[in-house]
Amino acid sequence: MEELKTNAYLRGIVENLPDTPGIYQYLDAEGTVIYVGKAKRLKRRVSSYFNRDHGAGKTRVLVSKIADIRYIVVNSEEDALLLENNLIKKYRPRYNVLLKDDKTYPSICIQNEYFPRVIKTRRIVRDGSNYFGPYSHIPSMNALLELIHQLYPLRSCHLPLTPENIRSGRFKVCLEYHIKNCAGPCVGLQSSEEYLKNIDEIREILKGNTQELSRKLMDEMQQLAGEMRFEEAQKVKEKYMLLENYRAKSEVVSNILHNIDVFSIEEDADEKAAFVNYLHITNGAINQAFTFEYKKKLDESKEELLALGIVEMRERYKSRAREIIVPFDPGIELKNVEFTVPQRGDKRKLLALSTLNVKQYKADRMKQAEKLNPEQRSVRLLKEIQEQLHLEKVPLRIECFDNSNTQGSDPVAACVVFLKGFPLKKEYRKYNIKTVEGPDDYASMQEVVRRRYSRAMEEGTPLPDLLITDGGKGQMGAVKEVLDELGLDIPVAGLAKDGRHRTHELLYGFPPQVIGLKQSTPLFQLLTRIQDEVHRFAISFHRDKRSKRQTVSELDSVKGIGEKSKTLLLKQFKSVKRIKEATPEELASVVGKAKAEILIKSLINK
Repeated sequence: MEELKTNAYLRGIVENLPDTPGIYQYLDAEGTVIYVGKAKRLKRRVSSYFNRDHGAGKTRVLVSKIADIRYIVVNSEEDALLLENNLIKKYRPRYNVLLKDDKTYPSICIQNEYFPRVIKTRRIVRDGSNYFGPYSHIPSMNALLELIHQLYPLRSCHLPLTPENIRSGRFKVCLEYHIKNCAGPCVGLQSSEEYLKNIDEIREILKGNTQELSRKLMDEMQQLAGEMRFEEAQKVKEKYMLLENYRAKSEVVSNILHNIDVFSIEEDADEKAAFVNYLHITNGAINQAFTFEYKKKLDESKEELLALGIVEMRERYKSRAREIIVPFDPGIELKNVEFTVPQRGDKRKLLALSTLNVKQYKADRMKQAEKLNPEQRSVRLLKEIQEQLHLEKVPLRIECFDNSNTQGSDPVAACVVFLKGFPLKKEYRKYNIKTVEGPDDYASMQEVVRRRYSRAMEEGTPLPDLLITDGGKGQMGAVKEVLDELGLDIPVAGLAKDGRHRTHELLYGFPPQVIGLKQSTPLFQLLTRIQDEVHRFAISFHRDKRSKRQTVSELDSVKGIGEKSKTLLLKQFKSVKRIKEATPEELASVVGKAKAEILIKSLINK
């Protein structure tokens, strides 16, 4: 009954919503905001949540928890984007994607003082100081600070340099003055006007306007040289060269490209998170760079997440760029802003650079996560196998077979089991070949597969998600025949080796096809590890069996020599050959005189 009342109440709100731009908020029964959304047309967007069948996903769960709806009408889609972004940060709703920004990146601060200091800081204090950043790449920020301190003698002390204190002679110059890192404003050796002129130029550098400053320095240098003031001209030249060297390193495209934002986006393998990179370009150089992560909540599209990232970064960095370079149309409109999807030229280079940054960030985050949870890396590799082979489910359990014999003698086989990418040694199995005469690898493989999976079906033990044979097309075909005979639908792959007995290629399908894999990839290394493991296990079993047969045929045929004596003899002499070469005294010291005589009569003399 209560549910019917709620549905009627919500239906009434939806029917009376305006068809204008705005944002809507969904609240649960406790009055908590659980979702904030934007819309070009409020009524149409909100109605879609209640008029469609959303299946069994998270959207259906969200709709089931809605107890009330609030909305705010705005003038434009851009206003809706900004308001949505602010409300998400204010309420942190359960079903909205949240910016995962767990680091406080440093900024460069020009402090609000009579003689301002230029420092790096992680604290933003609203006291009239100017902040530039934050800088996600710390070396870039340090290089910028180093340039500023090389170009301009700035004070680094914490003295209260007010005009009154300076006139009263309260201060003395410090070491920084003597090594020419400071011009001595504390004792009146540098005027406030000269100092603030330097600060104005520093602001231009931090804004990225280095081209204009470089031109001014060139003009000043030429003017001083024309007036025969060569020492002063040399000092200006040194500044000019420092600035030009910095510009040469920081400029990535033509300096014609000015005041442009660049965005790119990448999703993780699970599509549960997305990474967005932002670059701001001033005079062809990167002035700001930042990459961040969104955790998905309702299977949001790339377009939705990119739009959120664009609004967040432009607001955070106070960008007023009128052109935004993007990999695809994000489906939003911003006033006086043009979206560009470049196909060639310098703008395409900028997009490629942003994409390179976001992919590197994604790889770094995945490495960090895999260090904390090694199983996560293995599951990711197994999902790659699933994608490469088009399997219905992730091959969490992989079983691999191999045969071993010496020209048909002592034939054996082995099976290794990998669960979630790790060897499950307690489920490794060894098999003596019972029904095959001679060196017939195909028939041996069929016997082992038939025995293993017949028993698994009888006992109800787990079947593999993927079966791998240590061999090529022939082995795969032999295994497939047995599986069809047993009525089992287990995917079969084959690992073939090259002339040097190294894992060479992965085969799959019927008829088998080569699956292209780079040999340097972690996925190929995992498959190589599985093949090496089954080969090692099969070879060690075969060697043990062959060694046992050789010792059994000689020592066990001697009457009067039991298992204990045999063990003592082999432990002492290591082989039957050395036992035969031993003297009667040496044999007697191990098994006694009587048994030594038996060995001499039955084994050595014979």
